[in-house]
Amino acid sequence: MPTYDPTTALLIVDVQNDFADPQGNLYVKGGEQVVPFINAEIERAQQAGARLFYTQDWHPESTPHFQKDGGIWPVHCVQFTWGAELHPALVVGGPIVKKGSNGEDGYSGFTMRDPVSGETTATPLGDMLATAGITTLVVAGLATDYCVKSTVLDARERGYPVTVLQNGIRAVDLQAGDGDRAIEEMFAAGALLESRAAVSAEGGLDS
Repeated sequence: MPTYDPTTALLIVDVQNDFADPQGNLYVKGGEQVVPFINAEIERAQQAGARLFYTQDWHPESTPHFQKDGGIWPVHCVQFTWGAELHPALVVGGPIVKKGSNGEDGYSGFTMRDPVSGETTATPLGDMLATAGITTLVVAGLATDYCVKSTVLDARERGYPVTVLQNGIRAVDLQAGDGDRAIEEMFAAGALLESRAAVSAEGGLDS
């Protein structure tokens, strides 16, 4: 179980309707199940004085990120739509970093990549963590094999100790096993992977 203190941040990645609701345009199987678990973790973090940060996919209507414009993904998380909103049951108690706003591939909470030129730009997250005096990260959210993985790998490149909460993530698994491979990649990069009892939708611990 991660230890929280004021130098630790719980980073919650892309828990948005298009990913976490079965009616979402890019629903991640079981995505809604992470919400009660993450909410319980948020309570633990807040009680210890840790900080909360959130990321949010925030795409324009047309972007090379989408299949209709030459990318690989169905239209999802379009700015100011229901699909882009954070899941209504998710407790929000900290700043939200929007990514992909100008059509970039916004997988990582730390960086965005132009899908045409390949140019990488930083999001505000790194500066926000530094300003808050954060030295350690705990990560949960969606999806394991894309935005969670990219965020964790970028955090490790920046020297952050990172714990990934395995009951607080779910994978797209575009190819079978992608989620497992992502977990192996994060572990190989030095992230700690923690698994413990999940939380039921009613808020209790599942047996």
